[in-house]
Amino acid sequence: MNLLVLSTSLNPESYSRLLARAAHAELAAAGHDATLLDLRDLPLPPCDGAAAYRHENTARARAAVAGAHGILVATPIYNYDVNAVVKNLVELTGKAWENKVVGFACTAGGAASYMSVMAFANSLMLDFRCTIVPRFVYATEADFAGETIANADIARRTQELATALARYTAALKT
Repeated sequence: MNLLVLSTSLNPESYSRLLARAAHAELAAAGHDATLLDLRDLPLPPCDGAAAYRHENTARARAAVAGAHGILVATPIYNYDVNAVVKNLVELTGKAWENKVVGFACTAGGAASYMSVMAFANSLMLDFRCTIVPRFVYATEADFAGETIANADIARRTQELATALARYTAALKT
């Protein structure tokens, strides 16, 4: 069972990246075959409906998504939605998302956007028949101190999300 943790923020001081790292560490510690893909390290072209599909980094991203059974998406919330980077990733990799188990770890500037991931989740369910883990993490900048998750509840929930992703993926894989 292959699990992929996607860090989709391009911000060098990203809080969602900290959630991605924590979830990946939890999966690795539990002995799962888990890969952390930080999209800062794999610059993707904007989806243009043509040449972008042939870009070498698009091929790498498509292979990573296609090879995963479960995917944890760590994303910032901007303007009440997931960031454009993860939407672009889905546009570029399309059918590679089919029948995946997907979980979400989100960060935002305030507490009011906690349901923002739902439109993206619905798109994955309807377009690619993804199974969405019904537990997600939503954190704000107040939950972090420097490079650490300062809120013990957020840290615990991130561990629980990683565990749930692995459990759902294993159950649906069989």
